[in-house]
Amino acid sequence: MKIAIASGKGGTGKTTLAVNLASYIAGLEDVTGKVVLVDMDVEEPNSGLFIKGDLMKSEIKYRMVPEWIGDKCTFCKKCAGVCNFNALAYIGVSVLIFPELCHSCYACSELCPEDALPMKADRMGELRHYSISDNLHFVESRLDIGIEQAVPLIKETHDFLKSEYDESDIKIVDSPPGTSCPVIEAVKDADLVVLVTEPTPFGLNDLKLAVDTMKELDKRFAVVINRSGIGNDEVERYCFDNGISLIGKIPQMQLAAELYSKGQLMIEIDEIKREIDKIWRNIVELK
Repeated sequence: MKIAIASGKGGTGKTTLAVNLASYIAGLEDVTGKVVLVDMDVEEPNSGLFIKGDLMKSEIKYRMVPEWIGDKCTFCKKCAGVCNFNALAYIGVSVLIFPELCHSCYACSELCPEDALPMKADRMGELRHYSISDNLHFVESRLDIGIEQAVPLIKETHDFLKSEYDESDIKIVDSPPGTSCPVIEAVKDADLVVLVTEPTPFGLNDLKLAVDTMKELDKRFAVVINRSGIGNDEVERYCFDNGISLIGKIPQMQLAAELYSKGQLMIEIDEIKREIDKIWRNIVELK
């Protein structure tokens, strides 16, 4: 089972739910296999602030970008013509390559008649693999500063999970916020997407955007309200009116905020632990 935790915007409690849910599931006696918390918010991963473990593996991740060989180039300009992302430009008798714009589609390289644009590996980030306990693992991918595209590193993280873990293992994916390409890549093969929101007008607005995105992707999804009690009931009414499963409401509590500020898990609070249990049981029923 792969469960993606997502949100229409940042700051709703997506990481909070992901970390506490993974930690809670790993402590259940009726769960077999491993539980893997995966931080795919590669531009700003922060699950590691709340969960510590022993580093098992660290891998530098690369993407492929073209390298121009001037001696071979006949300046036919086919490469620039096929690049939809303007990653190549002709300046006089030189070809400029902008790696930050390249999507590694290989079109320029494959269609170059002179083999003047071979693809080369270009570092984009790092993946780290931790053991928290015997049945709880943590995978974090972090994009290098200055790298603009998150999707290739998220894809590499998916590939790592497939190579390291079985289908029977439970993966909890902390997705990027919003509704852009990195989110789509993070949730693409999830069995269920849990959308985290807040009971405020801003929360409802961004939830609607996230719901529209999941429908467009034809993904199964449900909603969790975080900081329940701070706003109004518009999110609940929206879910009810649209037949959307509301599987949990994490209450607003000062003690929870204090634990969060210290990088501690909120399942230490009985009331929140019961709500996380409810969310997990509802997820199992939806699957």
